[in-house]
This record gives sequence, C-alpha cells and structure tokens, in this order.
Amino acid sequence: MPAKTLTHYIGLDVHKDSIAVAIAVENGELRFYGKIGGKAADLDKLIKKFAHPEVELRFCYEAGPTGYVIYRHLKKLGYDCRVVAPSLIPRKASDRVKTDRRDSQTLARLFRAGELTFVHVPLEEDEAVRDLVRARLAAVKDQRRARQRVKGFLLRNGFVYEGKGSWGPAHLNYLARMKMPTAAQQIAFEEYKDAVTVTTDRVQRLSDALEKQLETWRWKNVVLALMTLRGIQTISAMTLIAELGDLSRFDNPNQLMSYLGLVPSEDTTGDSRKLSGITKAGNEPSRRVLIEAAHHYRLPARLTRTLQERQHNQTQEVRAIAWKAQGRLHGRYCNLASKGKKTQIIVTAIARELVGFVWAIACTAMGRPPLPKADPPVKRSENSNSKTANKVYRLNPNTKYQPAKNQPGSTTNPKPKSEEVCVVK
Repeated sequence: MPAKTLTHYIGLDVHKDSIAVAIAVENGELRFYGKIGGKAADLDKLIKKFAHPEVELRFCYEAGPTGYVIYRHLKKLGYDCRVVAPSLIPRKASDRVKTDRRDSQTLARLFRAGELTFVHVPLEEDEAVRDLVRARLAAVKDQRRARQRVKGFLLRNGFVYEGKGSWGPAHLNYLARMKMPTAAQQIAFEEYKDAVTVTTDRVQRLSDALEKQLETWRWKNVVLALMTLRGIQTISAMTLIAELGDLSRFDNPNQLMSYLGLVPSEDTTGDSRKLSGITKAGNEPSRRVLIEAAHHYRLPARLTRTLQERQHNQTQEVRAIAWKAQGRLHGRYCNLASKGKKTQIIVTAIARELVGFVWAIACTAMGRPPLPKADPPVKRSENSNSKTANKVYRLNPNTKYQPAKNQPGSTTNPKPKSEEVCVVK
C-alpha cells in the first residue's frame, strides 16, 4: 500500500531581502524554521531540504509590494501556493507584538486551519495590461496637479479666466497670450505651463498604447461588450477588466458590489441597526470608473450615434441588457433626485446598480449560462380563509389574540412599501 502523504503548511513572511519561514505540520507541531534570502535561488534551496516523497508542501504569503513573483515561481515548480489578503487575516485585538517570526507562524497556523482569505492572482498578460492602466492613471493624477498649480498661480496674481470651460482651445489661447508683471513670475508661469504640456502628452501616449494593446488582449470581446453601456468607453472598460479580471468568478453581482466597496457600511447591535457611507474597501480605480460612468445616467435613455457604433457587432442579448440599464438607471436617478437626495448619494447608488449590468454583460460575453430564475410566488387558493391563514396565536392557545390598533403587529396597518431591487435577468 502507498504511504500516506503528510501535508506541511509553510508560511512565508516575504520582504525585499529576506523571507521568514514557519512550518505547520498537519495534525502536528508548529515551528519557526528561520530566515532565508529573498531570491528564487534561496527558495529553491529551502524546497530541497523539505522535499520528501511522503510530504506535500503548501506555501502561502501575504500580498504586498513584492508582487506575485514567488507565487509564479512555486507554481512553475509544481507546488501549491496561495497569496493571502492582508486585511482579512484574523488578528487578536490584544496582540500588540508584531515580528517576522510571529507573522510567519500566524500564516502557517491559519493556513493549516483553513481560516485565510486568498486573493485572485492575474495572469502575467493581464497584469501587464493592468500596469499600463495604472501608469495612465498616475499620469492623469500628475496632469490634474499640474493644472491646479497653473490655476492657483494665476489666482494668487489676480488673473481669473472668464470663459466657459478650462483647458479647451480658447483657454489655452488665453494662457498663451498672458504676460506676467515681472520676469521672475513669467519664468515660473512658463514652467507651470510646460508641466501641463508634458503630462498631457504622457496621458495621450499611454491612452494610445492601451488601445493598441486591446487588439491582442484575450479580453477584447468582453471589453467591447462593456462598451455598449452608456458612460463606459475603451479606457474605462479596459480599466474594469484589468483590475477585476474574470468577472464570472463572482457568483452574483452582490459579491462584486461588495468587492468594489460600493455597499453601505453597517453597525448592527441587538435591535439597533445603523447604516453609513460606502465601505470603499475594494478596488479604487474600478470604483472611480463606475462613479464617473454613473453621471451619464442623469440624461434620458437614448441611443446616440456613437453608442450605436459601439453596439454594432454585439449580440442582441448584450444590447438588450445595455438598453435596460439606460431605462432603469435613468428612472432610478430621477426618482432619487425627486426625493431631494444629494448628487453624491444619487451617483453612488447608480454606480452600485450599474455593477449588476456590468456583471451581466461580462458573463454574457463570456458565454456563462444565465442565472436560474426565481420561483414565482405561490398564489393563495380562492377558497382559503385569509383570516385563518394570517392568524397569530399566543403562547396559550386558549387565549384569543387581539392585535392592538396602530401597532407594528396590527392587521389594520397598511402594507409596507416594497423596496426597489435591481434584478438583472
């Protein structure tokens, strides 16, 4: 008979120049091995020491600035490796001592117990596109800061632009004709303008590079399908897919909403339930893209010429979902606005519901089977007695139940209004 395999759960506390290693034996001891170098060759030496025909090695380490190099190296060698979400590691509130030894032992012990939450590791091709997306986002932030410096400089010196929009052709001509009172200020102004030009050119180069990468990307069909939605174009759709990856790994859109941090935070204790702002616990670039897209749904549903061109080669099912999104989200926007809600709250609510349509279109474009429809409500028989069906008894069945008027349990109260729920079929 073949010998039973014994599993060793190895926790790695990874740093730039070193890796702290702890081992948790299945149904056995937990020990700290020590520190090794941070290179792949040092990890190979460690594996040679632990390798045994009757031992199965499983590795885990926290996601961090070192990326997924160790994960891909161990996977290439044929070993099971997981990347742990650092913010979801269970920790004691009273634990105030943090060392490399303790961190590696905690990873190994929780890995053995099955109490860790792992992150989705993208393929190298997808991570490369994501790096390009984030490089463009950094360039956009630099461009915004450079423009703010120009406006701040002009405001300090008493220059106010009276045109309609900023950074258009008219505004740029206005800046080109402007002359400062002193030579020193003119030099500073020219340098500020040059910074805006440099960052604008960088954003344009990165945008062109992203559109070029789309032609050979494996998610091209999904990106083109997402572009059928109003407010989502090439860069926005590529940002969503590059940051989120395979959307079909989420069982339902509610999971994706939580992952993006668009659900309200909650503090419930006993009978007290308090809801506050959104958690913002998810992917920030994707959440920003959805918030920007949500602003477009303040306008009535309409298929513009640009939108028709983006929907030209898409299936009827994808176009139907996109059109349904326009009608529902615009109606939702108007409904919330009529109640006097703030614009920020309205846009956030629209972005949260937009996630459901994004998930539905992505799954449809990937050929995922649709979700099973919910069972229809059971109709009450015409011969059934409604009083008997809704009858409520006390603990003592001999005591007649008489609901008080205008109380939560009274049958005379009007039925509560049903909440609006976004259902994507």
